[in-house]
Amino acid sequence: MSELSVWISAFHFLRPAWLLVLPMVLLIWWWLRVSSEKKRSSLPGAVAPHLARALSVGEQHTRRWPRFRPVDGLAALLALLALATAGPTWTRLPDPLMARTAPLVVVMQVNPSMDEKDVPPSRLERARQKVYDLLERRDDAPTALVAYAGSAHRVVPLTTDENLLRPYVEGLQSEVMPVDGNNAAAALKLAEEILQKQETPGGILFLTDGLDTGDIAAFNQRDRDNGLGFLVLLPGNADIPGVPQVRDARVTRVTPDSDDVDNLVRYFDSSFQQALAKDNNRQWDDRGWWLAWPAALLMLLWFRRGWVLPAQPGLRQQAVTHTGKALVLILGVLGFANSLSAPDALAQSPTSSVASNPAPPESAFLSRLFTPDQLGQWLMVRKEYARAANAFSEPYRRGYAQYQAGHYEDAANTLATLDSPEAIFTRAMAQVKSGQYQDAIAGFEQVLQMDADFPGAGKNLQLAREIFTYMQKSRGDEEEKDEQTQSDEESYDKQQQKQVEAPDKPSSQTEVNPEQWMSTLDTSTSEFMKQRFALEAAGGEKQGQAREQAPQQQAPQRGDTP
Repeated sequence: MSELSVWISAFHFLRPAWLLVLPMVLLIWWWLRVSSEKKRSSLPGAVAPHLARALSVGEQHTRRWPRFRPVDGLAALLALLALATAGPTWTRLPDPLMARTAPLVVVMQVNPSMDEKDVPPSRLERARQKVYDLLERRDDAPTALVAYAGSAHRVVPLTTDENLLRPYVEGLQSEVMPVDGNNAAAALKLAEEILQKQETPGGILFLTDGLDTGDIAAFNQRDRDNGLGFLVLLPGNADIPGVPQVRDARVTRVTPDSDDVDNLVRYFDSSFQQALAKDNNRQWDDRGWWLAWPAALLMLLWFRRGWVLPAQPGLRQQAVTHTGKALVLILGVLGFANSLSAPDALAQSPTSSVASNPAPPESAFLSRLFTPDQLGQWLMVRKEYARAANAFSEPYRRGYAQYQAGHYEDAANTLATLDSPEAIFTRAMAQVKSGQYQDAIAGFEQVLQMDADFPGAGKNLQLAREIFTYMQKSRGDEEEKDEQTQSDEESYDKQQQKQVEAPDKPSSQTEVNPEQWMSTLDTSTSEFMKQRFALEAAGGEKQGQAREQAPQQQAPQRGDTP
């Protein structure tokens, strides 16, 4: 699905009742505009028509486009404000405790066919270069590496360390694979198993020169929540075997520049945003404030001399009378729309509580332009979390800003008065960071009681329990070690008193230089992967043979008693 189609499918208004104001604004604008035209068309009889047109302000010439008049600016301003208040949105707010980019599994085909040089310098070498370009655009997002030929192997699990992936990408050669072939279905299964452990959908990118026909069915039956892309390492005039038959996948041929990588990055980001739009646990991002800028530009026109509503006495009196009635009607509609939108707005906010003591504004100038929460959000975008924490008046946002700034104890104290699942979860994360594992475990358990499917609560609860158990065990081991050390020192002192000095025996071993010892170590990732892949392939064959023999040995015979 393209970015435009994703945007269209996700676009909606958070407070659609405010759109009822638009017909009222258009009706008032049309009435004022028509009334103004009628007044201008009735020229005074004592003045020549050409002089009256020359002396009239804002007169419309028949050979020109209609002029933009103050009533037009007022209508456009009210329409923009109504649209902004309605809350247009098409994306959800990212989870602050999760990655903002989809996890990606890079799957490289590593067999003798990838050593062909029709794509210079070779297909495999070009694939390495494309992986490096991709890593530079990932911005430390979780990325895993899988290699396959006749068998599939996980090279590196999901990691945000780009430097960890590079040596393994460099070490992938056709000689390291234990089984020759093109088993892309096994690589797809392994990549899906890696992404199953993630709380957000991800993407799978194959760097290949084609698929076998027997693997196409597995690709068409895959999990569609994860995006699938193919970077085909073939010349432009060569046919792509198997890949075009895979449904709902992005297929891109390798290019000399970075257009192929940029295309795939946009595709995976679009798939990630589409998946996030379906996650009801995340709030929608209100983009209505974008319309405040053009509205502010329209308001500047009212500082222009002569930019006023119609000045004729009769028309002005009618305009004031009808405009007053219209404003009363608009205010009534706005009040009704506000009453309808209040539950939605409350549901969109992380918590309905407001801090009793707002934080002092960080900047006197910016505080005059923005509300405390708007100023805090502006600072959050600039990643000035400490200043944002001082600016926010809403306790959840302030606590989250303190968490991002690394003030974990302050964040836990700020969020202690809130009872929403999001606030309790963030407080528990802050308690984990500050070493309060017991309180964090209680917080995660409380979140799961309120929402059993809350993202990240179960996983972090298990992790906090493991850390707490490890810390308890470490403390016990340290106490035993101290006691053992004390008893050993006493025994050693007694032994020293009884020991008789004896001459040292010459050592028969030759001392090894540390540099010589380091030079004997094999630092090649290729050799390491070759040995590991061979062990994994041998282990897979034994497991397959055991599965084939198990039904024959364990199948119950008819007439046997349990």
